[in-house]
Amino acid sequence: MIWSFIKIVIFVAVVAALTLGAGYLAETGSGIRITLANMEFTLGPVQAVIGVLLLVLLLWLALKIAGLLVAILRFLNGDETAVSRYFDRNRERKGYQALADGLMAVASGEGRLATSQAARAEKFLRRPELTNLIAAQAAELTGDTKRAAEVYKRLLADDRTRFVGVRGLMKQKLAEGDTETALKLAEKAYALKPKHEDVQDTLLQLQAAKGDWKGARQVLGTKLKQGLLPRDVHRRRDAVLALQEAKEVFSDDAPIEVREAAIEANRLSPDLIPAAVLAAQGYVQAGKPKYATRVLKKAWDAQPHPDLAAAFAAIEPEENPAERLKRFGTLLSLHPDHEETRLLRAELLIAAEDFPAARRALGDLTEAHPTARSLTIRAAIARGEGEDDAFVRGWLTRALTASRGPQWVCDKCHNIQADWAPTCDNCGGFDTLSWREPPKSAVQMPNGSEMLPLIVGSPAEAEVKPSDGAESDDSEDCAEDALILDEEVGRKAQI
Repeated sequence: MIWSFIKIVIFVAVVAALTLGAGYLAETGSGIRITLANMEFTLGPVQAVIGVLLLVLLLWLALKIAGLLVAILRFLNGDETAVSRYFDRNRERKGYQALADGLMAVASGEGRLATSQAARAEKFLRRPELTNLIAAQAAELTGDTKRAAEVYKRLLADDRTRFVGVRGLMKQKLAEGDTETALKLAEKAYALKPKHEDVQDTLLQLQAAKGDWKGARQVLGTKLKQGLLPRDVHRRRDAVLALQEAKEVFSDDAPIEVREAAIEANRLSPDLIPAAVLAAQGYVQAGKPKYATRVLKKAWDAQPHPDLAAAFAAIEPEENPAERLKRFGTLLSLHPDHEETRLLRAELLIAAEDFPAARRALGDLTEAHPTARSLTIRAAIARGEGEDDAFVRGWLTRALTASRGPQWVCDKCHNIQADWAPTCDNCGGFDTLSWREPPKSAVQMPNGSEMLPLIVGSPAEAEVKPSDGAESDDSEDCAEDALILDEEVGRKAQI
């Protein structure tokens, strides 16, 4: 650093001196008088400047010749590499300059310039571990993927550059959509450098896409050990992978293994709804309904969800509606004012044919937060209470264009999925699905859906008649119709 500064100062001083001398000669009009061996030479101002330049050039050539003579003398004195080192220094200087220019060209996106500079650097340096990478990147900039692949393959021959070659080929295969080959290359790159964060993320994504949950959990554990992942995030994602591993085992009809994997997933993340449901199913298969009840109650306390209610109902599938309503009391008492709790209570009361109580449980949800589910439940209550068909159809008409309510929505791309999955079907994001209401979930009906209430009847035009709880002659048919309507609402819909 200091030597570079000194050279710059000397250069500026020399230029300044020459400039001042030339200016002085131009102003005075005199020249330079040189006396040599009783001979006198007089140079004019222009001739003096040219003479100084020639003198500087002669000094530079003299220094170069002197350096060459010194190298030759060392060679004659027994130093066999003296002459080669003298010329190598010049080649290295030119080669490293070309290498630096190539790097700058790659950074600025000039592919053709980077290609020529890489070839020039290779000519002078003859160090492919330095120049091949620039050549590959330059080829990619110009769109010559074939040449880039050839260069990356040449990097595989050297232990120092093998990882760079494998990673470059991996990225090319990902760009081409060849995930099978990309996965193998990612595994190779991970074996060479297991601490490389980008390789870890790529391998994890490819393993999740292929369904290699066990391998993905190992990579996730490596990220935790290196401090690249917070412990709570690792616990959540490990639970997601354990859950998918459990589902794979479940598909192979291995109830013992699925119970263990599902319970492990639920232990890692109790608020993961699919894990709680699968763990409860495992406990039910094992004949431990109390454990299943405890798991579902804990998950419901974290976030009420209809899948948890369905799993809770499956614990005692043979019970009658009154018994089910009584058993659900412990679950409903956890969050009595939650919207999901109120909807669930109304559904249970409809099944028990207590329609006035179902209407009271539903409350003002149809006005405060009208959704397809709440409006259809209200239609079922109206049918159970013996209201006119036009009144019932009015509620169902509103349900057609109402929000679908909470669904599995990707936090990254806002894609809506009918069922939970570890990765988003649209953007491939890992663990990005959350149970919430999408921002625009209303179903758009063509040709003016606002005319439908005028055709089939509007509930706002009818007076809601209080019921004294007496059953009509066709109460069984009403209850059956109400249940059918409710089942239609319970189906998850993808917009």
